Amino acid sequence: MHAIDLPLSAIRKLLDGASVSSLDLAEACIARSQACRDLNVWVSFDPEALRKEARDADSRLAAGERLPLLGIPIALKDNIEAAGMACGAGTASLSGKKPNADAELVARLRAAGAVIAGKVGMHELAFGITNNNAVTGAVRNPWDRTRIPGGSSGGSGAVVGARIVPASIGTDTGGSVRVPAALCGVSGFRPTVGRVSAQGIAPISLTRDTAGPLAYTVADCTLLDEVMTGAKSGPMKVALKGLRLGVPRLPFWNDLEPELEQVAESALDALRQVGIELVDVDMPALSELSASVSLPVALFEFVRDMREYLEVRGRGVTLEEMIAAVGSPDVRGAVGTLLTGGSIPEDVYESALQARRQMQALYKRTFELHRIEALVFPTTPRVAAFIGEDETVDLNGAQQPTFGTFIRNTDPGSNASLPGVTIPLGLANNLPMGMALDGPMNSDRRLLAIAEAIQAALPPPPQLETLN
Repeated sequence: MHAIDLPLSAIRKLLDGASVSSLDLAEACIARSQACRDLNVWVSFDPEALRKEARDADSRLAAGERLPLLGIPIALKDNIEAAGMACGAGTASLSGKKPNADAELVARLRAAGAVIAGKVGMHELAFGITNNNAVTGAVRNPWDRTRIPGGSSGGSGAVVGARIVPASIGTDTGGSVRVPAALCGVSGFRPTVGRVSAQGIAPISLTRDTAGPLAYTVADCTLLDEVMTGAKSGPMKVALKGLRLGVPRLPFWNDLEPELEQVAESALDALRQVGIELVDVDMPALSELSASVSLPVALFEFVRDMREYLEVRGRGVTLEEMIAAVGSPDVRGAVGTLLTGGSIPEDVYESALQARRQMQALYKRTFELHRIEALVFPTTPRVAAFIGEDETVDLNGAQQPTFGTFIRNTDPGSNASLPGVTIPLGLANNLPMGMALDGPMNSDRRLLAIAEAIQAALPPPPQLETLN
């Protein structure tokens, strides 16, 4: 095992004690990147630039400087701007174009000492769940190269799942951090919308988008959340005995792959054994409300928010040019007609926002009525699909839409702007799966603390064999 396989807190101690150097971590990252080229995780990766950043970090460490992330390599999704690195958002019209400045969250990472290792692949324009990108190529799942890593932050999930870097930053509109985290066997966190600055991130929908971390453990995600938000609430410990969690059987626990369902139910039994009170909850009309919000808000706001982003950030391309150059068939189908008569009418958008408010009220009532602190459910209803299953995927003998299947459990909380976290739960059909927790709006720190305590109480999931 190399230091790069360890959680961020352990790496921090080794770096501060000079037991390992930032250059050691960089060399491990480079070696594993070369050994795992077939995963196609990187869209921008410069080994010499990484070595230089690492040497600079080592000089700072030797001089006595101490920062939370000093010397630790972290990857960024390709829609997050970092000065000196191309920010392509997975699409042809932005490919190779370098932004003028860091996104605000990247500036915060650098201020905490992070070494930006490179940019990782994503579903084109973040409009999808497979990461089968016609422009940059498919990112592959490190557990099975024939499978998807999830999306749209698929590179972010795969690069951590393959132990190439100990953490990465993705973005999540309907599940795009939590789905790849679950399918690649790592932890992932979606903050309450607005908690992390969206400045310098190519958007879909400012109502629904948020950046979030993927890492080995929830504790790592908590540290990254502190850095990205400036939150200084200090350590928060949660006693599991007497903690009340809601189990929303419909729709979240319905129609699951049998082996995945078995692992998830076993996890619930383990939670009961440590004293957690599990309460079955009913959320009528949730699925209907969520469907009324999801695509209307995303498609209406994409035209508005992406146009503004391209202009304000000086990306050198118009929205019309971007849409015309989209290469992935599924993304072209989603956005191709938005400027030529296929846009979402404003009254439909306003109705979607009203449905969103109803969703938020439903969640609030559910948390308060049942005196629960979070909802618990499988992150996805099945394990990773095969690459190429872009339109439909098998679920218990029936062909279901691929996109809708994989975001079924993550999309509702996203539409209500709730914080959500996923932890690796184990293997089903020899592939990773995750357990998700959604908390009340702005309960981020409490939710992370609950997830961290649950992760510590559950048996550790099997680990992917890594290179030394």
